[in-house]
Amino acid sequence: MQTDPNRQPSLLSRIVRRILVWLYRWKGWQLEGGRPDCDKFIILGAPHTSNWDFVFFLGATHELGIRPSFMGKLSLFRWPATNFMLDMGGIPVDRSKSGNYVEQVADAFARADDLALVIAPEGSRTFKGGWRTGFYHIAMAAGVPIVPAWVNNATMRGGLGEPVMPTGDYRADLAKLAAFYREKRPDCDRFVALEKSAETIEEMKGDS
Repeated sequence: MQTDPNRQPSLLSRIVRRILVWLYRWKGWQLEGGRPDCDKFIILGAPHTSNWDFVFFLGATHELGIRPSFMGKLSLFRWPATNFMLDMGGIPVDRSKSGNYVEQVADAFARADDLALVIAPEGSRTFKGGWRTGFYHIAMAAGVPIVPAWVNNATMRGGLGEPVMPTGDYRADLAKLAAFYREKRPDCDRFVALEKSAETIEEMKGDS
C-alpha cells in the first residue's frame, strides 16, 4: 500500500501536522544533534514515558528536515483513514501474513528512496527492564543504521545521536546504544537497566 507521489497530502494530515509542530515549539524543547548523513535509517525513540514524546519526535524531525514514518497494523489503514495514515508516515503491517513483519518493513525500506522509521524500543510506556529486539531485526534485514534519539521532558531537551550500523553482534551494538543513552540521561533508571542488560545478555532474543 503506497501513496500516489503526485497526490497532495490530505487536508486533515496537513492540519494535524501543523498543530503538532506548533505544540512542539510552544513547549519550548531544545534540540541537540543534527540530521544523520544518510537517507534510510531507524530512529530509536527513548525513553517512552509520556504522550508528549510523540509531539517531540515529530517536531524535532520537522526541524531537521526529516519526514518520520511509523509502523501500524493494517486495519488502521482502511478507508476512510487510508490517505490520512499514509500521509502521516504510516507503514501498514499485516501480521496475519505468513511472512513476518520484519520482512514487510525491510521491503518498505528497499522500495523507498528515503525512509526514517521511528520505533519505541521499549514497546510501550510501561518499562519491563529491557528492550524489544524488533528494531534490530529490521535494521539487519534492511541493511540500515540505527539512530539513537532521546528526550528529557523535565529539562525540555532532546536530540539525535550518531548512526550505529548493526554488525550482527547484538550485545556489542546494544552496549554502544546504552552508552549513548547513559551519557545523555545518566539519571534515568531505564537507561541504567538497559546498560546492565547489555552487559549480561548472551544472545539476541527472537521477541519483537
